[in-house]
Amino acid sequence: MAADGKLSIYRASRSIKRKENSLYNALRSIYEDSIFVGEISELWPDLPLLANLRCGLWYSPNFESTCYFKSTDGHCNNWSFNTSRLNLHVAHLAGQKGGCIIVDSTRRGKRFPDSMSKTIPIWTCVLNRALRNYSRKMCENENIWRMETELDTNVAANTQLVSLDWDCSLHLPLWISKTERASIEDRLEQWTKQLEASGADVGSLALSLKKPLRPLWISQKTVIWLNEVPDCDSWDFTPIILVSASSSSSIFQQRTTSEFSWHYISGAGDDEESWARGLTPNLFWKHVYDLINSGPDVCNQKVADIVEKDRVYRSQRGQSAPQVTVKPRKLPVSNGHTDNEDKFLTSNSHISDEDSSLYSEISNRNTHVESFGESHAIYWLGSTNLAVGGTSQLAADVPNFDCILNCDNEWISTFLQDGELYLHLPMMTSKLDRFSLLNNLPSAVHFAKLNLRKGKTLLVCCHTGEDISICVCLAILTTLFDDRGTFDDGKSFNETCITKLEMRRRLVFLCKYAINARPSRGNLKQVFSFLNKGRVDSVL
Repeated sequence: MAADGKLSIYRASRSIKRKENSLYNALRSIYEDSIFVGEISELWPDLPLLANLRCGLWYSPNFESTCYFKSTDGHCNNWSFNTSRLNLHVAHLAGQKGGCIIVDSTRRGKRFPDSMSKTIPIWTCVLNRALRNYSRKMCENENIWRMETELDTNVAANTQLVSLDWDCSLHLPLWISKTERASIEDRLEQWTKQLEASGADVGSLALSLKKPLRPLWISQKTVIWLNEVPDCDSWDFTPIILVSASSSSSIFQQRTTSEFSWHYISGAGDDEESWARGLTPNLFWKHVYDLINSGPDVCNQKVADIVEKDRVYRSQRGQSAPQVTVKPRKLPVSNGHTDNEDKFLTSNSHISDEDSSLYSEISNRNTHVESFGESHAIYWLGSTNLAVGGTSQLAADVPNFDCILNCDNEWISTFLQDGELYLHLPMMTSKLDRFSLLNNLPSAVHFAKLNLRKGKTLLVCCHTGEDISICVCLAILTTLFDDRGTFDDGKSFNETCITKLEMRRRLVFLCKYAINARPSRGNLKQVFSFLNKGRVDSVL
């Protein structure tokens, strides 16, 4: 009996937790927090609004771009400056617009995620140091040139790209301890050298930024006097305004409207696979008022209908439209067994809402982006004839590619009639198969080589266009192009030993164009293994 009582209490607490974390509670919490985000963005309407992927993307329908700063890069004793995620487009955008606003969120009990309290401050400081070093080097070279040519000292008065008092100090929020600050400061010089060695285009960044970058933090507890909001031009720095969307209260909050009672979830946009049931931020904002006004009882069915209608619509347009899969989860067994013996549900068949948890011709290829959907894009990688993107929004009649390499698990219908111009190589992420990418790279590089040597344009795509396709393009760029991005049919690759630094430089070149790139560490390891184990001998 005692065991039954404990089990009942456990199951009751689990049931309460499931109700607190329901789909309606998550969507309603996101909507309420988005009002705060909108209010902050209206204080500086000229500054672009950016979402820190993936959680931040839920909190506004008006994002101009996205970025990817990981909290793990700011965890205590795990601080890092990752050259795989330089986010240089954020710095360029801030320089052009005078600053930017980045939105993210975090779970209950914290005001800011570590991505905002440490990762981004480290990023701004390292970039500022690299810009100062670049400016000093350019000034030294200019002085030597003027001395050798005996020109007037006033010839290049504007040569210096950044001022002598360029702020390179580390700006952290006040709650970061002095010990942690000192540990981070000890690593700044090393990170700056890593950035300079990565091949990042610091020169173009120096032309964009007239003032040093500096983070500012705003949460729902921040007090702002509306009649004293400063104009960005009045600051002696380029502001990176970090907005933590959610309330940081550790107290459980139940809120009530005239129609519904619901539970507030801090950081509700996090871990969307566990609660969104196939809903995306784009779909949510298209149907936001319908979903919010539907109430807790019918919200699940509303979401299911919206997701299915969107899938059918994309399927009719020839876009990738896979069935929404069910995320495996434990379900209680009604035969008296304990939860340790619960069975797993992994079927793709229909499950009730209460029990399921679904989860023009190119004018300038150096910078041009072909958008084929509202949240996805195709990026041309400079003048390489290579493009990378996602299949989830790729229409069947896209005319701008001579051939397509599809790395998604789903087959896509294309306008290409010749079978030699379309290759489907299904690849899985490193979490599901540690060797999927490695085993398929020889075929992928061979296909790219045959078409690129004929001057054809090649699109490499996976489902999101952010990970697998990025890694495949990285392998193609490294094996078939020289370090200037010129196709040489593998000549330079055969004469060079590819180090991690060299591969990182190629990745920086790629990310300069594909700003949404988020290659996983496991997949990058497979690319490096491919480049150093003779896997390409048979295709070159």
